[in-house]
Amino acid sequence: MIVSIDRIPVSYEILDERFRTGRCANGDDFLQVLHTGSRWAEGPVYLPAWRQLVWSDIPNDRLLRWDEQSGHVSVFRSPAGYVNCNTLDREGRLIHCEQGNRRVTRTEHDGSLTVLADRWEGKRLNSPNDAVVRSDGSIWFSDPDFGITSDYEGHRGESEIGANNVYRIDPISGEVRLVADCFGAPNGLVFSADEGQLYVSDTRSGVLRVFDVRDDGTLSDGKVFAETKEGLGRFDNIRFDDGGRLWAAAMGGGVHCYDPDGTLLGRLLTPEPVANVVFGGPKNNIMFLAASTSLYCLMTAVTGAPRIGPWGSAR
Repeated sequence: MIVSIDRIPVSYEILDERFRTGRCANGDDFLQVLHTGSRWAEGPVYLPAWRQLVWSDIPNDRLLRWDEQSGHVSVFRSPAGYVNCNTLDREGRLIHCEQGNRRVTRTEHDGSLTVLADRWEGKRLNSPNDAVVRSDGSIWFSDPDFGITSDYEGHRGESEIGANNVYRIDPISGEVRLVADCFGAPNGLVFSADEGQLYVSDTRSGVLRVFDVRDDGTLSDGKVFAETKEGLGRFDNIRFDDGGRLWAAAMGGGVHCYDPDGTLLGRLLTPEPVANVVFGGPKNNIMFLAASTSLYCLMTAVTGAPRIGPWGSAR
């Protein structure tokens, strides 16, 4: 594995004074390169119990693992089904969105793999992309067509559903329910701190949408929370910090930081297009970035939203 300890100066664009007063631009003044050599890095998830981070190198069809204490990088799984997203459930098990196998799976504590969803109403899913686990154990996932449009990130194929949607897996019955549609390409998902709202990035439409979550697990019609401006990239995954600010990976636009009112406060500018971000580390204040060929990290002065556990949901 190619491992690097290179440091790259951090560059921010401050668009609103709240970005400065909220200490969003504080912390390390450098990005640390933890690994380089991927074809397209995605899906980082931090494992607190092991102090490791697992992420995807999709075109190379492998999951990689970085050890925080040794700095060593190794292959976690290969082949991996062209996994895009990795996240944790309430029991600390890994949840994967496999673009190549067109399914959502779970790695059990004994290392075996369980298929959680591969169809909706008898039709094969497109290519599950991102997933988030709610405190009731339900798993919500986006299903664009990225993995079936070519052989680069999956296997070229036809959509049996004919649309790109968001679904919910019931924690008891395993039923897959359609919860939101009318997307260009739904991508990143995240719940608000009280789980009363679900935020969804729509990569092709260039918007972040927010939906109210009803008591029965259905969603409202939703509204636009934010839009990318021309030349400022395309939204991919999204994460909250514990101040309620939303951080959005925006490809060539770096990482955008939004106030709870939807105002773009500022941007973290990155040396490569960034697809995914996640908070981790012992204090949950290290931002890990999966950006094209590399995995970066930045110790920040803000802290990620509370991590998964018996007290809450995956963020």
